[in-house]
Formats: sequence, structure tokens, C-alpha cells
Amino acid sequence: MGRYFRISLFLLALGIALTAFAVTDEIVRIAERADKLYVERRYNEAFPLMKQAAEGGDLISMFNLATMYYEGQGTAQNISQARYWWQQAANRGDNLAKEMLNRLDMQQSRVTVVKNGDKTIYTVNGVSFTMVTVEGGTFTMGATPEQGSDASIDEKPAQQVTLSSFSIGQTEVTQALWQAVMGRNPSNFTGDLQRPVEKVSWNACQDFISKLNRLTGKTFRLPTEAEWEYAARGGNRSKGYKYSGSNTIGDVAWYTSNSNSQTHTVATKAANELGLYDMSGNVWEWCQDWYGSYSGEAQTDPKGSMYGLSRVYRGGSLYGNVRGCRVSYRYGYTPSNTFNDIGLRLAL
Repeated sequence: MGRYFRISLFLLALGIALTAFAVTDEIVRIAERADKLYVERRYNEAFPLMKQAAEGGDLISMFNLATMYYEGQGTAQNISQARYWWQQAANRGDNLAKEMLNRLDMQQSRVTVVKNGDKTIYTVNGVSFTMVTVEGGTFTMGATPEQGSDASIDEKPAQQVTLSSFSIGQTEVTQALWQAVMGRNPSNFTGDLQRPVEKVSWNACQDFISKLNRLTGKTFRLPTEAEWEYAARGGNRSKGYKYSGSNTIGDVAWYTSNSNSQTHTVATKAANELGLYDMSGNVWEWCQDWYGSYSGEAQTDPKGSMYGLSRVYRGGSLYGNVRGCRVSYRYGYTPSNTFNDIGLRLAL
């Protein structure tokens, strides 16, 4: 929302007078430049100027900076910073900022958080989901010995990876959670909202996560490919299984031989060593990374390729064979495409 639109909104819609606060001529020029870039949706260029103008005392820039933090425009989404800058604007008499703070409070009042050991249960608009803490550690990613001749060329060379601690969803995102956040259910296999959501592109998953973060004030995201594999292998509790939680695929996965060509309610197969369900089978799960080759070099908290055409997805699916449900198997597809066997799992 740019400066001139905001001023019109104040004068015409809200009918209030703008209170004058002293800012330097330089700050005014910076604010005007930031507004122009913002209106042109050149958010990466607008953000540092908007922040400078807000810090310099420009009221409209305070409001717009809060909006950029809230929407993740030109910066990482940060609800606490959005709240801070709306509060600064509200303290200066900006009634629209006060309204945004009230809306934010109403959104977050519909969210509850309960911690229970290594698990945290979130309830959003009446739908609960569980995040499991995964202690960091070092593991070998890719074609490890138990994968044998099933290992694909893109799983090689295996590489040593060290990860910091993180949290990951106990289950795939369900249709119930997606519907609670987005207001609709895009899935092909309906009739049970505890089935995993599918027919969601990587891009759509980013929209879902952004909205979830606005509701919760958290920074949920997709797992990196390395985080996904580490969790699927059981983290530092790993027993070295070929599939996630077992060497017997039917114990832990819905796949082509037992799925009847449909998804199934999450968490109806056995969990892996970390208490995570369906990391083999049911639906593929998008990861954050671009799909690319392994370097074979030791890495710490890798983010994958810096660019690419496809995003990684992992885990196998209801249509997949045993080979595709292995913990090291990897694939990728364009981020705009949807299939009725690709969903997601949250990370934090």
C-alpha cells in the first residue's frame, strides 16, 4: 500500500487528519523512492529504503514496512517485526495500523500451542498437528550400503552432512489442516480429511506456509532435502533401515502393492525411530531445495543447489514401487505442477 494511496485512504475513507511529525528532507526523499519501488512491486529494492525511512520516523513507511514483514515482501516473513512496526505506527496515531494489530490478535487467538516432551502440538482454527523435535547430528546422505544396487546415480556420491536441530511434522499435512488454513481442499482423494493433502504444487505449498505463519506467528517452512533424509532415517536414533522405520516396506508404507491406488489416513502404518509416520509411501513430499547433483563433500546445514528447474520431492507414494520408497531415493519436478500423489510435510 503506497504513500499516496494511504494518504487518500486516511482522508477520504477514515476522515482523519494526519499529524505532522518532523522528519528530515533526506528521509522524505528516501520514503518517496521506497514508495515508488513498492508500488512497482520491486520489493527487494524497496525493503532497505522502507526500513531506513521507517527508522527515520516516517509514519507511512512504518506501516508499509510492517506490511512487507507480514507478507514476506523483499525479506523473510517475520510476524514479530510486522507487529513491532504496526505498533510504532499505531503509537503515532495511525488508526489503520491499530486495525491491523487487532486483526493479528484475532488471528493468533485462534491458535493454541502445547508442548509435550520432544513434541509440540499446534491447533489452528480447530485442527491440530504435531511437530517433533529432531536433535542435530551427522549422517551419511545418499547411497549408503543398505541401499545396495537399488541406489540411483543421483544418490551418488554419498556425502557426510551435519545438521543443526530442527522440528518436522509427525505426519504429512492433512486435508483438514490445509482446509483450515486455506479455506478449501484441492485433493483428489477426498472423503476423509485425515488423508494427506495432494494436488498441491511447490508454489501452492509456499502460499499455504505463508498463511500458516501469519496465523501462528511462527516460521514454518518445507524441510531441506538433507533434513528430510536425516529425519526419514531416524536421525541420531537411526537403525540403518532401507525404508523409513523398517526393512519391511509393508510395515511402514502405503505403496503400489497395498494402497489400492488411493491415499490413506495418515499415521496408520508404523512410525520410524523418531515417531514420524508415512515418510515412506502414501504421498511424495516436497522439499525446499532445487533438484541438483551431490558434490560428495562434507557439508553443514546444506540448502541444495542455488538454482534449477525442478524442486526436490521425497518418500515415494501410493503409486510407487519399493525402490522409490527408500529413504535415499530422490526426484524432482517443476514447482508449478500438481499431482494426486504429491503433498508436503512441515519443518520449523
